[in-house]
Amino acid sequence: MHRSGPVSRYGTAAGTGALAVLLLVGICGSPAYTGWAATLTDPESGGAFYARLLAWPAWRLDADGQAGGLFAADLRAVLLVVLAVALLYLLPAAQVARVPGPVSQFFSGWAAYVLAGGLAAVLAALLGQAPSLLGALQDASTGAGYGFLTGWIIGIASLGGRA
Repeated sequence: MHRSGPVSRYGTAAGTGALAVLLLVGICGSPAYTGWAATLTDPESGGAFYARLLAWPAWRLDADGQAGGLFAADLRAVLLVVLAVALLYLLPAAQVARVPGPVSQFFSGWAAYVLAGGLAAVLAALLGQAPSLLGALQDASTGAGYGFLTGWIIGIASLGGRA
């Protein structure tokens, strides 16, 4: 079946959101970006805080002797990407919303990233070294906060795609 018209030129809202997740975690979690964000001169400024926040799902190219190897070192970033993509496809708000359209696509993408951030942090804490319930709960609040403050980027990326 061939679609015609302007809709066929765009991807799905979940697909464009997934691409944005890959780019956001890939770029802002990279060793180059995290190193740069850590060297900002005014740590009390809002811009420096946000730059460091974007680096939260940091990943590395080597494990630096961490037990469990490279996968354990990058577990949070891997889980964030996997969970965010899964939730973007599982939360098709535009299909079930009373008012379908861009507003529901935006909030669906944002909500998926908030949930993914919190879940990725909990799972990484529980599956990582020295798991503890307190550590998992503290990391969950950090991960959900990260998702809340950066999820709007995924929400914007989800705009305009097919449901």
